[in-house]
Order: sequence, then structure tokens, then C-alpha cells
Amino acid sequence: MLGYLQNVGKSLMVPVATLPAAAILMGIGYWLDPTGWGANSVLAAFLIKSGAAIIDNMAVIFAVGVAFGLSKDKNGSAALSGFIMWLVVTTLLGKGVIAQLKGIPVEDVNMAFDKVANQFVGIVVGIISAEIYNRTSHVELPKFLAFFSGKRLVPILTSLAGMLLAFVLMAVWPPVFAGLLKLGTTLQGMGPVGAGLFGFLNRLFLSVGMHHALYPVFWFDVVGINDIPNFLGGAQSIANGTATPGVTGMYQAGFFPIMMFGLPAAALAIYHSADKVNRSKVFSVMLAAGAASFFTGITEPLEFSFMFLAPALYLIHAVLTGISLWFAAQMGWMSGFGFSAGFVDFVLGTRNPLATQWYMLIVQGAVFAVVYYFVFRFAIAKFNLKTLGRGEVMGEENESSDEQLAAQYIKFLGGDDNIVSIDNCITRLRLQLKDSKAVNIDELKKLGAAGVVVMGETTVQVIVGVGKVDKVATAMKQIHKH
Repeated sequence: MLGYLQNVGKSLMVPVATLPAAAILMGIGYWLDPTGWGANSVLAAFLIKSGAAIIDNMAVIFAVGVAFGLSKDKNGSAALSGFIMWLVVTTLLGKGVIAQLKGIPVEDVNMAFDKVANQFVGIVVGIISAEIYNRTSHVELPKFLAFFSGKRLVPILTSLAGMLLAFVLMAVWPPVFAGLLKLGTTLQGMGPVGAGLFGFLNRLFLSVGMHHALYPVFWFDVVGINDIPNFLGGAQSIANGTATPGVTGMYQAGFFPIMMFGLPAAALAIYHSADKVNRSKVFSVMLAAGAASFFTGITEPLEFSFMFLAPALYLIHAVLTGISLWFAAQMGWMSGFGFSAGFVDFVLGTRNPLATQWYMLIVQGAVFAVVYYFVFRFAIAKFNLKTLGRGEVMGEENESSDEQLAAQYIKFLGGDDNIVSIDNCITRLRLQLKDSKAVNIDELKKLGAAGVVVMGETTVQVIVGVGKVDKVATAMKQIHKH
């Protein structure tokens, strides 16, 4: 079950990957027309509206993206089936249709159905569509129905499944919505403290890859918070009354001081804490991980370098992240992102009318850099924490080709016979094995893995790093296939 949830989390990266496009288009638009937000420039308006087209349709993008991401062969038919099921479900759960089916006035329909076209429902639709596709896309029907065999059968089945899901959601969605609304409104009602708790839990959940289950409630339009789209919407969000300067972005802004300043400072502390014999090797690893965190906001290569070696440090990191989100929200220093809280998103957001006192996040970041550096240095030395390059002589960096490296990964994962399936996300291999006890964690780390996460008897994740993981995964699949 945990392995399946990991696959769902990975598939969410497909729709989330569309957000940078929206952020870039709208960010450039606001740069071209920082005062009129499109009113004074046709080009700016063109760019802003183009980005808004993505943001305004994130729910259906989730349905399509998750269906595609979870499909075994990543076929477009799975994505099309997700779209068809989404249309059926959202049409049948429209307030007008429900009022007609129940024979009641539209105004008496539960308010939950005002929010049925959201990312949460999109994820559910995507999961069900992918399961139907994976189980039926190769089914052969009798000859007189042969035209509808295989992939042509899937849209028919997902249409029927959409009708069934709509029937179930008529009863289930109102209490589910009420629970999500309670969670969101409780933390939202706590103001900056709620933002801090979100930041703390977001980092904790990352350790098992389950932060994907938390952030949709706050970052997207599940219960009305919708922090990322509202921020990217800028002037339009303000005009629509869905965004408030100094408030919108409170679940995002505090991540910038952490990802751009705090974590790179932690990388420097880890480098300075390494044994002298290992420092040159640790430097190259920490430089790459720190740069990824600063420029792109991709923090996993750095976080996984100490998450399991020194969990106390990771707990400190989670607490400091929560404090950063709380403080930024308390001060009204706001900014937002389309992908993650790195330098690129930070620059693009500076002209957004909802980016209030964004420059103070740099000051906050400088303070957090100092805090991270000295807290990490003190904790590592005081408690003799085993971080990268401490207590052992690091081997020479592996210079093997992708194919050779993939073969070595397979070997230390227990051999090809031990591997059931191979997948990957931005930074890590996601593997289903017959027996996780056969994995040689020490040897995998010698190959260059930043960390190895064993999540049960059959589920393992290997943190390989941005850029390299796709090549290694592809090569591993080729070897495994043969």
C-alpha cells in the first residue's frame, strides 16, 4: 500500500510540472507591465492570460496528468480516459444536475458541490482512470466486438466508472469536503501560526514522500485556500476578491529563506564538519546540492544527504522551516512560486502585485543562513552526528557510464531477479522489489546515492540526484527488460 501511495505521489509531479510554465509566462508579463498588469501592454496581457489558462484549469490537468503518470506504459490513451472520466464526474456533480436528480431547488444543494471541480477530485479521477487503463488496455473482446478491444475499451469503461464515482461522491463528497475544510480552515484561522505548522509538517512528510498528500489542501483549490494559483493570478486575483496583498502567499513565502539561504548554509556546515581527508569530495557534492536548492528550490539531494544519517538535524530543519513560514507570514513579507522556492521563481515573482515587501525575504534568508550554519556546526560537533564525510574515508567518485552505473545499481539492489518495477521522479529511483533486505545500502552510497529509503519489505527509494536519475532509470529499465 505504501509503495502504491509513493507511485501516486510521483505521478503528481506530472501536473505540478506544468506550473513553471504558468509562473514564467505570468512573471514575464508582470515584469513588462508592473503597474497595469496587462492594461498598458498587449504583450503583457497576452502572457499573463496565457499563464492564467494553465492556473485556471489545474483541476482537470491533475486528472489528466495523474492518469498518465500512473499508467504503466505512459500512453496518451490513459490521459484521454482521465479527461473523459473528469467530464462525466464534474458534469453529473454540477449543482444544477444534482438539483434535478434530487428534485430540490439549486440553492438547497450542499455547498460542497460548488467545489467539486478541484485538484483533490482530479487526483481521484486520475487514479481510477489509470487503474482501469492498466487492467483493461490489453483485453481482447470476442470478434464481433473486436473494434472495442484494448485501448478503445478504456474510454467506455472510464465513462461508466465516472457515472459510478459521481453516484458515490454524491454521498461521500460532502463529509470529505467538510473534513478537508475543517483542516484547512483550522490552520488558516491560526494565521501565521497555521502557516508555520504547515511548513513544519511539509518537511516532515517529505521524509517519506507523502508531502504530496498535504500541500494540495493549502496550495490549490481543494477547500478554497488555493495559495499558488491565487498568487500567480496577481491583479486578476485581487480584482476577483480571491487574493489579499500581505496575506496571499503565506503558505509559500517562508520557503524562500530556507531553500535559497538556509539549506545552502547547512551544506557549508556539513562541508566544514567533514573529515579533512574527505572535504574535497564532500565539497563537490554539497556545492551541487546547495546550488540546486538555491537556484531551483529542489532540496531533496541536500536534505537526503543528512535526513537518515542524522535525523536530529532533519528535525531541526523541519522546525526552522516552520519558524520561517510563521515569521514571513507574521511580518507580511510575501512572495510565491510556480514550481518551488528557488531564485528563478523568486525573481519572476518580484513584479507580481501580491509580492509585498519581498526584498525582506532576502534579509530573513541571510539571518536563517547564519542560524542554519551555526546550529548545524554545533549539533554535528556536540553530538558527533554522522554527516557526509565524517567517520569514514570516502571512495573515489564513480566515473562509469550510465549503463555501467545502472548495472551496478541493479547488482546492489539484490540483482535483476529481485526487481519487480523501476520508476523515478525528479531526484530518486522508486523501486518495487521482492525483498528489500537484499539491498546493499553501503554499496549504493559508494556509487553516489545521496540516500536510500527502505519503506517496507518491498518498497525502496534511492536518491540519485537531479539530471542523473532519468538516465540511470532508463538504463536500468533497458537492462531489466532484457
